[in-house]
Amino acid sequence: MAKISVEIPDELLADLDEHVGDDRKFVNRSDAVRASVRKTLDILDQIDERHNRLENNE
Repeated sequence: MAKISVEIPDELLADLDEHVGDDRKFVNRSDAVRASVRKTLDILDQIDERHNRLENNE
């Protein structure tokens, strides 16, 4: 798995941290960021599909 570095505003990171840790939705920050990226890509695919911009690679 590739590693990347990103800059995130302190306020956004604080909000993210409220969902990370024991008995929370995400195990760690990386898990939370991966889930967010997946969700964003799904939403973008839906938008592209509505505008007939998806290519079929299957």
